[in-house]
Amino acid sequence: MSVYEKIGGDAAVNAAVDIFYRKVLADDRISDFFDTVDMDAQHAKQKAFLTMAFGGPNSYTGKDMREAHKNMKLTDVHFGAVAENLVATLQELEVPQESIDEIVAICLSVKDDVLNV
Repeated sequence: MSVYEKIGGDAAVNAAVDIFYRKVLADDRISDFFDTVDMDAQHAKQKAFLTMAFGGPNSYTGKDMREAHKNMKLTDVHFGAVAENLVATLQELEVPQESIDEIVAICLSVKDDVLNV
């Protein structure tokens, strides 16, 4: 069973993305990156990406992680802030720790691409 199915499919991903971005936009370490971003479009892209990354239906048509983040000058601090907000979101949604661990592993697998190292 995929992580997508384990956490509750589309409804769970939608809820997670909505809560996640509320946390991100309130986080001074990373909120500035979203000052000029169309957040409705960002939500849709993130939902499609996470659905695909978690093993659900693939309707993601965006850039790969390296390309999407190449001009952002992200650091480990930024990556950590995103990860912290994601874990806090999953905990708030009462996702089992085993699934959170799987999701963290997925995030870590793209860390070098996100940071462009």
